[in-house]
Amino acid sequence: MKTAGREAWTLLLDLWGTQRSRVSAIAGEVDLAPRQMHLLRLLDEPLPMSRLASALRCDPSNVTGIVDRLEERGLIERRTAPDDRRVKMLALTAEGARVRDRIRERWLEPPEAIASLSAKDQRALRDVLRRAGVSPAPGRKGSPRPS
Repeated sequence: MKTAGREAWTLLLDLWGTQRSRVSAIAGEVDLAPRQMHLLRLLDEPLPMSRLASALRCDPSNVTGIVDRLEERGLIERRTAPDDRRVKMLALTAEGARVRDRIRERWLEPPEAIASLSAKDQRALRDVLRRAGVSPAPGRKGSPRPS
């Protein structure tokens, strides 16, 4: 038997699944791999590599390779944590911030399935997701919340 909750979850997964090519396209616009794009998207302030690994849901050793490529492009830099020299922090360069802002601008454009809803339905969807506890990813300040 299909519950309303299960159907809602299935629909959300299906919607997200339709966006895979969009994610790749946005990454391609700035000549990045999707994981590199996601890492940049999460950086608002210097963060430890371990926290970014958690936010990306990958092993810290995988973050090293992603970071190496972003650092080679001059988009991020490694820094030592002020309170513990063993901890490597990642920070955006000025160019990295510019690329991240471009990514966010595109990322936050709703897909057609949501954009085509009435303003009332868009607000209702947003409000239901908020009540369900959906919140910004770790390591990222919330996106603007229009009324």
